[in-house]
Amino acid sequence: MNPLTGRWRIMSMSAWEDDFLDEEVEAYIEFDNKGWGHFHFGNVQGQMDCRQTTRDGEPAVEWSWDGNAEMDAAQGRGWAVIRDGELHGMIFFHGGDDSEFVAKKAKAKMGK
Repeated sequence: MNPLTGRWRIMSMSAWEDDFLDEEVEAYIEFDNKGWGHFHFGNVQGQMDCRQTTRDGEPAVEWSWDGNAEMDAAQGRGWAVIRDGELHGMIFFHGGDDSEFVAKKAKAKMGK
């Protein structure tokens, strides 16, 4: 199984305050095993078209995304790599902001 697959809890982002991250839901980024993913932080959410790769020999993923921010259409790209058991990456908004992020693997819920 790909170590990136599953839900990751976004713990911090360089462009936004921590209290913004969980404004609507507990901030997350999630990858499935079919090349798709989703994320939601603050009032930003998107669907990702992902490609598995490596960076410096570590499992990594790159993606384009389409979604919304405060009800406005938003698109962009991003990447992430596993370092010391954490997911470190960048998310970019087309023509706008970008942010580094750090996420930790979410704990499995009961029954899963």
